[in-house]
Order: sequence, then structure tokens, then C-alpha cells
Amino acid sequence: MLVIFLDIETTGLDPVRNHVIDIGFKIVDHTTGELKTTYQSIICPTKEQWATHDPQSLVINGYSWESVSVGITAAEAAAEITALFQSHGIVRGKAVFICQNPAFDRVFFSQLIGIQQQEQMQWPYHWLDLASMYWALTVKRTIEDHQLFPEKIILSKNEIAKHYGLATEPHPHRAINGVNHLITCYEAVLGCTLSAAG
Repeated sequence: MLVIFLDIETTGLDPVRNHVIDIGFKIVDHTTGELKTTYQSIICPTKEQWATHDPQSLVINGYSWESVSVGITAAEAAAEITALFQSHGIVRGKAVFICQNPAFDRVFFSQLIGIQQQEQMQWPYHWLDLASMYWALTVKRTIEDHQLFPEKIILSKNEIAKHYGLATEPHPHRAINGVNHLITCYEAVLGCTLSAAG
């Protein structure tokens, strides 16, 4: 089974107004733990797309017009990603996506490669999330330990990392750093070892 650990940085949270500016992923063979490939690209939006950016989002990811203007186009990124997925045999049933926030990442990923094309390519439509894995294990642990379920659980990736004694994600955020941190957290939550982190 292949796993696509993926992270995206954008100009804001609204997929109607905002756009992808940084995408990173690693394809890992979960059976062997082998890293198959790494991908990261800065994507240059049009000036009209950049004009709708959310300043607070740029505080988090640290991007400026100068830093994104040297990137490739969305169409070029889509072509590169499609070629990589094809070369590694990414199809549903044999691969899944794992993200911290798939509701966010999937909708912005679909800006680059539309749902119809994803369907034609038979790409995975299961986008799994770390927070749900952590939640399920917390539920299981409290039941097994005969404890009351916590009244408050923060499910951010950084809070999950802290729970396991891991470092938080470097700031400002970059997609490939987010991918590496996601894999490290995933290994801690699931108790497995992959060769793709770092």
C-alpha cells in the first residue's frame, strides 16, 4: 500500500478566494517503509489571485509576493504531480492520502487537478487525517483504562506532537516541513517506523 503524505500552503483559508502557493508530498510504501519519492514546489499565483490573499495566513507561512513570484505555474505543478502519480502507480485501492487537515488540503489540491481528472485517473478518494487517528486511539485508551473521556482535546498537529514529546513544526510553515512533521507524528501515533521522515 502506498501512502501520500501531503501538505499545502495557501494564500488563505477560503478556496473560493485563495490559492495554493506551496505543495509538498512524499510517497511511501507502507509495507516496506521505503520512501518512493519526494515532491515540493512553490506555485506562483496570478497577480489577481495574489491580491485576494489573507495577511494572517501569510504570517503563518511567511510567504511574500517576491518569494512566490519565482515559482512555477499551477498548470506546471499539476503536470509534474500527474506524471509522478502515474509513474508510481497511484490508484485507489493501492494508495491513500494522509494529511493533518484533509478537508483543507483536498479542496486546494483540487484547484490544481480537478475532481473530474482525479476520477479519470482513478486516484484515491480516501483522504485520511492524523487528528482522527489520534482521536480514535484516545477513545480506545480511555475505555481500556476505565477513565473518563477528557473534557477538552486539542487536535492540532503541534499539540499531538507535544503529547508524544516531539518538536513542533518549524515556523514559518513550509509544505515539505509540514510533510516531514506529519510523518514523524504519524509514526508516534501509530507506533510504526518509516524511512521517509526528516
